[in-house]
Amino acid sequence: MSYTGLAIIYIIIWWVVFFAILPIDVNRTKPIKIDGEDPGSPENPKMLKKFIYCTGITTIIFMIIYLLMRFEYLNLRNIIS
Repeated sequence: MSYTGLAIIYIIIWWVVFFAILPIDVNRTKPIKIDGEDPGSPENPKMLKKFIYCTGITTIIFMIIYLLMRFEYLNLRNIIS
């Protein structure tokens, strides 16, 4: 598979993992209510921590998929056709 195809697979996996871990470790109770702000929005969403976890998890999943494709246990061209 080309580098472009591998990059697209990595990006798709990254977004799926990111949206899966986004609601984890979110505290929705706020001590101060501000007018015009959603009361369910988190005080501190911890986005950097989630970005790092997401990249690590995605890299592990991608490496497994890449190795399966490299040793032809998973052949995407045969699955599509």
